[in-house]
Amino acid sequence: MLKKIRRLIVLLLMLMIGWRGYQIYGHVKTVLTYRDMVREVLAENDTIANEDLILAMIYTETKGQQQDVMQSSESWSGQMNVITDSRESVRQGVSVLSENLLLAESYQVDEWTAVQAYNFGAPYIRYVAEHGGQNSVALAKNYSREVLAPSLGNTSAETYTYNNLIALLNGERKLYKNGGNYYYSRQVHFNLFLIKVFSLMA
Repeated sequence: MLKKIRRLIVLLLMLMIGWRGYQIYGHVKTVLTYRDMVREVLAENDTIANEDLILAMIYTETKGQQQDVMQSSESWSGQMNVITDSRESVRQGVSVLSENLLLAESYQVDEWTAVQAYNFGAPYIRYVAEHGGQNSVALAKNYSREVLAPSLGNTSAETYTYNNLIALLNGERKLYKNGGNYYYSRQVHFNLFLIKVFSLMA
């Protein structure tokens, strides 16, 4: 009886993993349809950003399922969901990331600081430069709690539950209200891996 229960549990886990893998594959396929557009936008800019990184950010932001694929409306207008054209979203997203990468280079910090700053805002780059020069989840969490969240009204370190695989693997499923996503660069890093793997399979 116990063996049957174990087999059933294993079977259910395998089905869940298989279903999740199928979902991820579908999302990545959707994001990869933006490759030509991303390539064209990058050709318009003098930037060290690359196609796969932008695609990984699209996956992280919307999985390609919204018109504002890079969620770049706020950096453009100060309001959310203003951009309704995916090309303009990519243009604005590439512009912000390019500025972050140049700023990160001038401060001599790693490129993942620039990626995290896409979520936090450019001041995070200077913060990292003043705190060791290397982005990390721990440093991003401190910035979220001590700088960003209070600046946007959360002075009591109020949190909310964040259900995400990266957060689960890190052992902390809480984010600070108004504090951005301190897992952002880690998520983009993982999604970059997915983009590269599925690009080889395409």
